[in-house]
Amino acid sequence: MKHFGFDSSRRIFIPRLALGLAAGASLSAESAAAAQQQTASGSTPPAVPPRPPALDAALVKEFVIAGHANLEKTRAMLDAQPALLNATWDWGGGDWETALGGASHVGSKDVATFLLGRGARMDIFAAAMLGKLDVVKSMLAAFPELAQSRGPHGITLLAHAKKGGEEAAAVVTMLESLSPAAK
Repeated sequence: MKHFGFDSSRRIFIPRLALGLAAGASLSAESAAAAQQQTASGSTPPAVPPRPPALDAALVKEFVIAGHANLEKTRAMLDAQPALLNATWDWGGGDWETALGGASHVGSKDVATFLLGRGARMDIFAAAMLGKLDVVKSMLAAFPELAQSRGPHGITLLAHAKKGGEEAAAVVTMLESLSPAAK
């Protein structure tokens, strides 16, 4: 529709365009002011350090295998290459495993404790095998679905706890009291 020589859609578009340009200019001015302030204070954003090359796949696999039960080899490999600590190996089809995961499902407490002492990432499977009832309970309180989750090779949480022997008996009892799906 024409009104005073203008198309009505242009009457709506032009003010909106002006508003958008003003908002963009305001954001640009804010960005410039922040950059100026940063330069004036002498601070610069932290640089992301370059990443080292990926770990050798064969080395990762060897470490994960050692982590199942060979404490001395696990220790020697980790001393030689600390980046192996949380390295994961895919056995195929997304069956990811760390050395801690291997130690946890075979009940290798010495290897698991060593790895955790070096800063390995604790998970519910390691906590169950080591008999850390409070840790397992708090994780299940926050995420009840974890009772049905499976660790490496599809091994259940309950099976991990059973590998912990007498030290994990309270975890086994608690897990057995849950729904049958947790078993």
